Amino acid sequence: MSKSTKSLFLSSGLALAIMSIGQPALAQTATESLTDVRQEVQIWTTYALNPYLRANDLKVTVKNGKATLTGNVPEGVNKELAKEIALGVNGIKEVDNQIVVDGEKPVTHAAPVGSYGEVIDDATITVAVKSKLLWSKHTDSLKTTVETKSGRVTLSGTADSEAARDLAGRLAANTRGVISVRNMLKVVPAVKAAAATTSTVTGAPAGSVLPQVSTAKAEQAVSDTWITTKVKSTLLYSSNVSGADITVTTVAGVVTLKGKLDSGAERALAIELAQNVKGVKSVNAKDVTF
Repeated sequence: MSKSTKSLFLSSGLALAIMSIGQPALAQTATESLTDVRQEVQIWTTYALNPYLRANDLKVTVKNGKATLTGNVPEGVNKELAKEIALGVNGIKEVDNQIVVDGEKPVTHAAPVGSYGEVIDDATITVAVKSKLLWSKHTDSLKTTVETKSGRVTLSGTADSEAARDLAGRLAANTRGVISVRNMLKVVPAVKAAAATTSTVTGAPAGSVLPQVSTAKAEQAVSDTWITTKVKSTLLYSSNVSGADITVTTVAGVVTLKGKLDSGAERALAIELAQNVKGVKSVNAKDVTF
């Protein structure tokens, strides 16, 4: 074999060797890229279809099982829901949640285990229940953990009174998708001031409890736009009210409901749910028919 022929043979063999090594690697890279794209599409599509997230401009990128979420949401529970949806996608092992919450501290919640559909349903129920408790003037101060598994909600933590505890249970039970509620909230009355402060400010004996004024102050700062949004969302989240058929407007804390419901009981529930929202002074439902 001549020197030139031998060189050509060696060069050809080297090229074939490189190709034999490179093809599986390229195939693996292509497969990983397709998986990333599939996961991105699945997450984003779920956001687009979810009634609590579709109005937000959320972006998703996936790289080797790690999803990065960006964008803005109005509530911490929405950020949490976005994370749980991503974690529910098969193959997603980690989520870098960079979503920015406008004016509210995000709430942490462990990722549930189950099928993708179950994760989405349970996460949606959890965020709806948390939102309703947070927006209510009677339950917003509760130290409550909400967990949902297969539509069964468990409330744990503390409540200031039996009334607040019972209302939390009713708000959870009247949420779309909820099958049952296990209310494990413990009633722990809150002491609002130390003895020295009580004595100085009110002249009352040491150990007396000051009247609660924080809620009233908070309500003064609530805007009509905020009230309208939360009342509308509360009705939409509720299982026994056709919230989509009700128009909500607010002027100086007075909420007006208009539309058509199925019964007088449904109308009464809509009024109760609206009245419970922080900042609401009264509810006008004379234009709600059935």
